[in-house]
Amino acid sequence: MGKPTGFIEYKRRTVPYTEPKLRLNDFYEFLAPVDEEHLKVQGARCMDCGLPFCQADPGCPIDNLIPEWNDLVYRGRWREALDRLHKTNNFPEFTGRVCPAPCEGACCAGLYESPVSIKNIENAIVDRGWAEGWIKPQPPSSRTGKTVAVVGSGPAGLAAAAQLNKAGHKVTVYERHDRIGGLLYYGIPNMKLDKRTVQRRIDLLAAEGVEFVTNAFVGGGPDTPAGAGPKDAGIRYIDPRKLMEEFDAVLLATGSTRPRDLPIPERQLKGIHFAMEFLHGNTQALVQESFASDFKPPISAKDKRVIVIGGGDTGNDCLGTSMRHGCRSLVNFELLGKPPLDRAPDNPWPQWPRILRTDYGHEEAAAVFGQDPRQFAILSKAFIDDGAGNVAGIRTVRIDWSKPGEKAPFTEVAGSEETWDADLVLLAMGFVGPEQYLAEQLGIETDPRSNFKAAYADYRTNIDKVFTAGDCRRGQSLVVWAIAEGRGAARTIDAHLMGDSDLPAPDMSKPLLAAV
Repeated sequence: MGKPTGFIEYKRRTVPYTEPKLRLNDFYEFLAPVDEEHLKVQGARCMDCGLPFCQADPGCPIDNLIPEWNDLVYRGRWREALDRLHKTNNFPEFTGRVCPAPCEGACCAGLYESPVSIKNIENAIVDRGWAEGWIKPQPPSSRTGKTVAVVGSGPAGLAAAAQLNKAGHKVTVYERHDRIGGLLYYGIPNMKLDKRTVQRRIDLLAAEGVEFVTNAFVGGGPDTPAGAGPKDAGIRYIDPRKLMEEFDAVLLATGSTRPRDLPIPERQLKGIHFAMEFLHGNTQALVQESFASDFKPPISAKDKRVIVIGGGDTGNDCLGTSMRHGCRSLVNFELLGKPPLDRAPDNPWPQWPRILRTDYGHEEAAAVFGQDPRQFAILSKAFIDDGAGNVAGIRTVRIDWSKPGEKAPFTEVAGSEETWDADLVLLAMGFVGPEQYLAEQLGIETDPRSNFKAAYADYRTNIDKVFTAGDCRRGQSLVVWAIAEGRGAARTIDAHLMGDSDLPAPDMSKPLLAAV
């Protein structure tokens, strides 16, 4: 694949970001333009490795035919590359922008020097497909007469809807917020995944026959617990049992949306918010105000001392958003210790490399404030009241992971107590499972982690004709895993409705990539 000696002759080069201080002026995507020759050279680095771990375990969850489309890009056969890409991935413009690329961690070229820039090539292929007009609606030639309701319009729900519609079933997708896309729309900031890119694919699915219903809160009601319901006006509540009566199958793809809290003293203070409150409100205001430079988000970091607690992708997105608001200062707390620069001995190839990564938010904060915003191995002990019910700071202590304690896998370092000033605190510590109202109303069994219970690679719940997929089944995970689950669930539902299925699905016999 590619040029036989390309991985020796050419160095890895990724598509660069726009210079940090320039990209802070707006919420537009920050990948710099790249020419075709750059991509051909990078495609040439794909080696004839014999066993492409990139598209197998522990690489790509959707079994993308990576060496094939790398080779096609190298040879300038872009239309064929797009066809190979769409064969396994319904939404490569999403994964090409936001996926952390476990395929690159498993790339055989990484054993020699550095992996192929697979993610950049994937994104370039699909962007070219849109630009050339190659991606057009392809509605099914006939209909089966079967109907499927999909609850949740994130990547799992959309992937399942696309596949089931392709099989000829009539699919209706219900979304509790005002726009379709779930995590893709309101959970990922615009500079990382432009909402016009999301809407473009949704419009294509609608043209192919998928029906979308927004402001439809399935299972919710006026008495839904605070924090669980949507913030959009005009919401209508739908009894899930009614969907079971009206449709031949129901797929629950509601995501893992209960945020992990930080129950320390003074948690009730004003100015402490979950990350998704902050990110959702920001994107909603941005879109509603037509991307105006002076749009007004409901929670603003402008001129505030911001502390983000949590070091994952969501925490980084909070950093980037706060920087664009014009925060006064920015600190990022991470409970875990600082990762190594290179793979540790217990983290060999082709496992996902658990190394220190500097993402766009870290880079932007360092460019403006002169240092990396991250503080590793730090434990929050209490919030500080300003005397008027507002947060004024946090008390912390450093922790030592090399010395496990009696009640925790770490010990507190004596004399390391610190006080940090803050006007805005964002909690980005992950999610603990789906909201439970659907399980309670339908009698769905849940697993020990409160996820909707369904057999791995089967997706059937204990309730007849009710299926589940994505983060609400497997727990908080990657967009690419959600797409894999949506495709797998579609095949199971198709077989349930028709007795058999010709829909392709990823090889779900591979183990869970718990480390990613």
